Amino acid sequence: MTDLSFAPRGDKHELEEGARLAPKFDRDGLIVCITTEIHTGDILMVAYMNEEALRLSIETGVAHYYSRSRQSLWRKGDTSGQVQTIVEMRTDCDQDAILLKVEAGGDGKACHTGRRSCFYRKVALGPVGGALTITE
Repeated sequence: MTDLSFAPRGDKHELEEGARLAPKFDRDGLIVCITTEIHTGDILMVAYMNEEALRLSIETGVAHYYSRSRQSLWRKGDTSGQVQTIVEMRTDCDQDAILLKVEAGGDGKACHTGRRSCFYRKVALGPVGGALTITE
């Protein structure tokens, strides 16, 4: 492992146009991460990373996250076999969100419910707003 460190957060122009990763972690030390499947573009999951999870993801090329409920670091696939190999990592304009494009290992089911995606329910809009329908 290297001693990867992140750049200090500079001015707005440097954050938006610069070539240095300077992630903005929230007050709990976390940054949101959206994970998509590289071949289809489907959103698989949304999770959080702390500094260590982001560093390990960059260094190893395997998705690491931080579990808010367990208060611990986890490498996706350690218990499920659904290892996510990172093909591409991006950050948004002000560097307060991460996007991973991954190849999903195992049978490709990213959700702990056994589904391919955590986004398997559709929310009804309009007069029946709020009703959920399972779409997968």
